[in-house]
Amino acid sequence: MRLGVLDIGSQSAHLGIADLTPGGPPEPVTSLKRPVRLAESTDRQGVIEQEAIKRVVAAVTEAAAVAEAHGVDTMVPFATSAIRDAANRPTVLAEVEDATGIRLTFMTGEEEARLTFLAARGWYGWSAGEMLLLDIGGGSLELACGSRAEPAVALSVPLGAGRLTRHHLPETGPVKKGDVKALRQFVRSVISETAEGLRDQPEPRTHVGSSRTFAQLARLTGAPKAKAGPYAERVLDRDRLAAWVPRLAARSAAERARLRGISAARAHQALAGAVVAEAAMDVLGIEQLRICPWALREGVLLDRLRELETHPVPNLSREVAGVPVGASVMALPTARGRYGSGRLQTATIPWT
Repeated sequence: MRLGVLDIGSQSAHLGIADLTPGGPPEPVTSLKRPVRLAESTDRQGVIEQEAIKRVVAAVTEAAAVAEAHGVDTMVPFATSAIRDAANRPTVLAEVEDATGIRLTFMTGEEEARLTFLAARGWYGWSAGEMLLLDIGGGSLELACGSRAEPAVALSVPLGAGRLTRHHLPETGPVKKGDVKALRQFVRSVISETAEGLRDQPEPRTHVGSSRTFAQLARLTGAPKAKAGPYAERVLDRDRLAAWVPRLAARSAAERARLRGISAARAHQALAGAVVAEAAMDVLGIEQLRICPWALREGVLLDRLRELETHPVPNLSREVAGVPVGASVMALPTARGRYGSGRLQTATIPWT
């Protein structure tokens, strides 16, 4: 099966296409990434601006064309908390569907945590043992832990870098020490309360960070460049990160964008991301995080691959579950139901 996963995040729309074959890993075919910049285009009331909605529509339109051109059997289009939690979510969804015929679906934060944990387990394997995963997005922080493919605990809290920047920091830098201190206290209080859900779990053997935020902070503090490839060992050291927090606060977004690892698109929320990462590592007693190159999209691919291994698709026909080819939306009965095939079907998954 050739599967496309379209992830609409706070900064970009990212399509990943891979071939799924039982007994093997997802084999990448191609990918497409387009900026949507939702985090910076959402006001303090949670309303996404019209220009940003147009960027989402354009990105989804292009992604659908690329998926069609590459013979994708099914595409899974979903949005994370940037759209899921938007005050004008119905408007965003309606405009995307009216323009493209594709209905975006959503996961709960806990489902995002579960699938990202599955991706990290797929990358590091069983040798990682008991594993604790952290993932900082634009709207939320996901945590998951366990010793199996599925986490024993999966949690999500509204501590995303974009959300915290909007609600707790001034719109322009530099940021005062008092504002940074207040944000850190708030983040620590939320994580400390959340950590109660992890208290009964065994001590982790491996600590993993998975997200662009963690990857950029690791590079900022000395990890290898992206061009070193996905197999280069990258870690985020808590003490080094703590030393960078006041330096980020003292800089404007434009100045942060000139630092190693910090992209212009994420520079405005780099300080909030660093505060969340440092506070989480401190509260949870983590000295170093291993940075995993696989994340939510790969988790979705691995989840579908497990379904394919359990329930093989007998025939890649021109009709899917009674839906003729050319229909734009295929509704599935369960969150992890078996996928069919067609050119091009999109899967509307009732995660929420």
